[in-house]
Amino acid sequence: MLKGIAASQGIAVAKAYKLVQPVLDIQKKDADPEAELKKLDAAFKKTVSDIEHIKEVASKHLKEEELAIFDAHLMMANDPDFRSMIEDEIKNNKENAEFAAKTVSDNMVAMFEAMEDEYMKGRAADIKDVSFRLQCNLAGKEIPNLSTLDQPVIIVAEDLTPSDTGSLNKEFAKGFATEVGGRTSHSAIMARSLEIPAVVGVKGILDSVENGDTIILDALKGEVIVNPSEDEVAAYKQKAEEFQKEKEALKAMKDKPSVSTDGHKVLLVGNIGSPADVEGVLNNGGEGVGLFRTEFLYMKSENDFPDEDTQFAAYKQVLEGMNGKPVVIRTLDIGGDKKLKYYTFPAEMNPFLGVRAIRFCLQRKDIFRTQLRALLRASAFGHLCIMFPMIATVNEFKEARALYDEERAKLINEGVKVGDDVEVGCMIEIPAAAVLADQLAKYADFFSIGTNDLIQYSMAADRMSQAVSYLYQPLNPSILRLVKNTIDGAHKHGKWCGMCGEMAGDEIAAPVLLGLGLDEFSMSATSILRARKMINALSYEEMKKMAAQAVELDTAEEVEALVKKTIGA
Repeated sequence: MLKGIAASQGIAVAKAYKLVQPVLDIQKKDADPEAELKKLDAAFKKTVSDIEHIKEVASKHLKEEELAIFDAHLMMANDPDFRSMIEDEIKNNKENAEFAAKTVSDNMVAMFEAMEDEYMKGRAADIKDVSFRLQCNLAGKEIPNLSTLDQPVIIVAEDLTPSDTGSLNKEFAKGFATEVGGRTSHSAIMARSLEIPAVVGVKGILDSVENGDTIILDALKGEVIVNPSEDEVAAYKQKAEEFQKEKEALKAMKDKPSVSTDGHKVLLVGNIGSPADVEGVLNNGGEGVGLFRTEFLYMKSENDFPDEDTQFAAYKQVLEGMNGKPVVIRTLDIGGDKKLKYYTFPAEMNPFLGVRAIRFCLQRKDIFRTQLRALLRASAFGHLCIMFPMIATVNEFKEARALYDEERAKLINEGVKVGDDVEVGCMIEIPAAAVLADQLAKYADFFSIGTNDLIQYSMAADRMSQAVSYLYQPLNPSILRLVKNTIDGAHKHGKWCGMCGEMAGDEIAAPVLLGLGLDEFSMSATSILRARKMINALSYEEMKKMAAQAVELDTAEEVEALVKKTIGA
C-alpha cells in the first residue's frame, strides 16, 4: 500500500496505465540564429495547434469556465514577451532553440514555484506544460495523447499536466495517481470537475507499478494498493458502489439549511477566484461566497492596475449571480509571493512579513480607492461584505474603514446608488489581531479567519517548507485558542465570525469549529454538501462540550483523537 493525498474523492479498481512522457536531453549547442528562429516559429505554430485540438477534445466533457485553462495556455503560447525572451537568447548567445526555450521556461517556473501562495505556485504547472510541449515540438518528439484510451485504466504518472487531464475521457480514465502534486494543482481541480478519483503526492508509485498491474485507488483515504488480492478487489468494488450511492444521496442536501440536530444554524459558503466559479458554489448548495480573491483581477491585467469599470463588472457579476446571498469580497491581497507584471515591489529582506495586502493599499491609497469605489458601485446589486486582509492593529482597520467611508460619501454625493446593507469586516490571519479580536470587533462588522497564514505565523513555520511541515497543525490547541478568542471577541459585540482557510473544510476540524461557535464555514464548492451532511448530524451542545475539552489538551494528536471518539469516526 502506498500513501498520498486524496485530491478528488472516489474509489476505482482497474489496470494501471503508466504515462511516460518523452525524455528530453537538451544540451547547449552553437547554432545559426536565423535557422533556429525559423525552427522556433514552426514549433510555436504547432504548439498553438496542439493546444487548440486538446481544448476541442476537452470541450466535450468540461464546462466553459473549466476550459479557461486552455485559453491561458494559448495566451502563453501566443505571448510575444515569452517568445521574444527565447528569441533574444537565440540571437544573443547564438544557441539552439531547444536550449533557449528551456532556459527561459526554467527561469519562469523557478520564480512561480518559489511563491508561497498555493494558487500561484500551482501556475508553475501551466508554464511547464506549455514550454514542455514547445520543447518536444522543437526536438521532434511526440507527447502521449490520453484521449486515445480505449479501455478502463487508472493512470499512473510523475505528474499530470492540465493538457493531460483535459484530454481524459471519463469512460476509460477511472482515476489517476501521481508522484507529485497537491490539492490545489490544476490536475486536482480538473479531476474534481470531472468527478474522477485522484491521489497525488504518492512517493515511489512509478517504481512500484508496471503497465497492466491491477491497482486500487482509494481517493477517500489517499491510498493506492498495487496488485491486490481477489478479496481486496471485491471489498473495494463494494466500497465504490457505496460511495456512489452516498454521492447521489448528498445531492438531496443541496437546498437544505446547515443546521445541527438541536437547531443551531450555520452558513456553508464557497471560496472563489473568479466570477466563473459562482456556478459551482450554487450547484453545490452554497449559501453564499465566503471569499472572493480579487488579486487575480490584478494579476491577469497585462499593463496596469485594473480600472474601476473593469473591477465593477466582475464584482457585479458575482453579486448578481449569488441572487442576494452574502458575498465576502477580499480587497487587494498582493505582495509577498504575489507579483504583478506591471509593478515592481521594493526589495525586502522578508517580503512575506513586509508591504503586502492592506499595508500596500494604505501606502497606495489611489489604487485602494479605485477598488473601494468599484466595490461600492457593485453593492447595489447584492449583499456585499468587504473584507480587509492582513490587519495587525486597530488603527490599520480604522484607517482602511475611514477610506471606505470617504468613498461611500463621495459616490452618494455623485448620485451613484450604493447598497444600504454593506458590511465591512476584518480578516484575522495575524496572531496579534486574533489576540485583540474583542477590540477590533468594536469597529468591524464581521471577522473571517484565514487559517493558512494564521497557523504559519503562529507556529513560525513556513507552510511551503517540507522540513517544518510537521508544524502546520490546524488542530494544535494553541491555534484553537486563537480561533476561540476571535469568535468570542466577535460575539461579545454581536458580530459574526467566519473562516475562509483550508481548516473550514476539514472534516475533523469542523466539529470543533462548530463547538467553538463559528458562524460561517467557507470552503471549496465541492466540499459543501459533505460538510452539510456532517454538521446536520451533530449536536451543537455536545460539540461545545468537546471543544471546551479540546482547547485544554496538549497536542494536535490528542485533539484529533478526541474528535474521532466523540463523533464516532
